[in-house]
Amino acid sequence: MDRRAFGEFAGPQGELASYAFGWTTGSQPHIARLSIGIGASNPGGGTFHAVVFEHEDGHALSLTDEPFEHVPQGGPDLAADQARTHVDLPFVWWVADHVMERDRRAWWMRHWLLGTRCIQTIEVFERREPVLLLGNDADDGLWQLIGATDAGGTGKIGHLHHAVDEDPTLVDVLDLPPGHSASRTRVGGPWTRLLGYPA
Repeated sequence: MDRRAFGEFAGPQGELASYAFGWTTGSQPHIARLSIGIGASNPGGGTFHAVVFEHEDGHALSLTDEPFEHVPQGGPDLAADQARTHVDLPFVWWVADHVMERDRRAWWMRHWLLGTRCIQTIEVFERREPVLLLGNDADDGLWQLIGATDAGGTGKIGHLHHAVDEDPTLVDVLDLPPGHSASRTRVGGPWTRLLGYPA
């Protein structure tokens, strides 16, 4: 399944950029794509293209020659060598960092890149109950997805990004730090964040 997300960025001094990122569920290896466009219709404008991949405990980006998406603020597609010598490359990397840190859809992509594992109650796994409690365990990095039924002794191990495929409203809490949880009373309702798990 192809995932695509588009967005606009405005810097503190009015700098404009537009971006697109995406990934294909089921592809191996896990490599995502990112395009950032600046300076539409300006002589120095262009669209920068990068791949996003797992690196150590996080992600890294590398410029690529292959265009990904056309974005409104973009000019001509820049090859990797052109992008590396472009005067605005530091700004483009700043935009990329901002996108990966603040766009909730990029959190989803990052969990796909990293293959973040989760354990789900049987009721959630079989889609008989929605996720009402989600937690990021501090000790092993395993995420817990629990519905209305209390977690028992058995659960199903899977990947967090698949749970978001089934319920995109989980995207709002994919930035939970280790040792934190979030709960809600219904799908689409507000999340309450907590250090630890509810008593």
